Amino acid sequence: MPRHLASSGLVLFALVLTLAAAPAQAQAEDPVASDRKTYEKIGRFDAGQLKREQDTIRVEGNSFVDENGKTFVFRGVSIADPDKLSKENQWNRRLFEEVKRWGANTIRVPIHPHTWRERGQADYLALIDQAVIWANELDIYLIIDWHSIGYLASGTYQHPLYVTDRQETVRFWHEIAYRYQGIPTTAAYELFNEPTTLQEPWGDTQWAEWKALNEQMIDVIYAMDAQVIPLVAGFNWAYDLTPIKMSPIDRPGIAYTCHPYPQKAQPEPVSKDNFFALWEEKWGFASKTYPMICTELGWVQPGGYGAHVPVMNDGSYGPHIVEFMESRGVSWTAWVFDPRWAPTMINDWDFTPSEQGAFFRQVMQAKANREPADH
Repeated sequence: MPRHLASSGLVLFALVLTLAAAPAQAQAEDPVASDRKTYEKIGRFDAGQLKREQDTIRVEGNSFVDENGKTFVFRGVSIADPDKLSKENQWNRRLFEEVKRWGANTIRVPIHPHTWRERGQADYLALIDQAVIWANELDIYLIIDWHSIGYLASGTYQHPLYVTDRQETVRFWHEIAYRYQGIPTTAAYELFNEPTTLQEPWGDTQWAEWKALNEQMIDVIYAMDAQVIPLVAGFNWAYDLTPIKMSPIDRPGIAYTCHPYPQKAQPEPVSKDNFFALWEEKWGFASKTYPMICTELGWVQPGGYGAHVPVMNDGSYGPHIVEFMESRGVSWTAWVFDPRWAPTMINDWDFTPSEQGAFFRQVMQAKANREPADH
């Protein structure tokens, strides 16, 4: 039964290049309030606004499946932060319609901690409500992404846009899960965009901390909505999942995420087979046991707009990464459907595709044309 019928990165490249570790606010012991006034303030999303019944996508083994048990693969794009799009007068149904025309079945919605605070809970939830309505009308699923880069346990972040703390992060997921409980359109929650200890090494101690923090967030989400899919990232800016070989997240129904940009792997010599071997070692292995979504991937030519490490490539990366993911049933959302954030998929708001945009559009349209329109 659809959930609403049930009872119950990278940012603008100039910023990415700025490493500004900032201290988080003091961590709180009790991150989630439980009083009635808090719930009333958040409010439930009115499912009566939705026109289409969508299947609840769930985890089964190492796959995502719909309500008939058929394998479902998320394929789509990340858009920019809705706050940014709203300020540029680009937050509208037209954007979602164009993504649908490109063949996507999924839109990833990145929400920066800074903009969540600056706009305020009520105004920001109104933006997400619009996304849910538009996506549902177009039969698109959403991934809600807490778009921070840094290490939540130590309170170090790559840029002030990403500064948050445990209390705010857990409370964010409490509020999102409460508001959208039972809404299939909000299919997955990416708990933390890109965990990294920046230039410091990471090891067993850091992974144990990170594992515990993720499990806390999952527990808070599941207390509100046990049917949504939490997405967990590994270290090295959401690239390295090798710690889960020995110590996986101890919660059911989850999936892992990866951001396998082209320069994260450094094969010698450069070849498709050597890329495949390195990808398999760092994250591909996980797809044999767990569902996976590569929620950021993409490239730009060296010297192109927004070119920076780790996204530069001559274009060979596109066919290689898609072949690797598709052969393993790995879902994906390409970064980024915006003409200002890099690597861009569109060159302007007429939706002129960039090099990578044209490639991913062709792939998504081909996949969409080979699969039934309805689940």
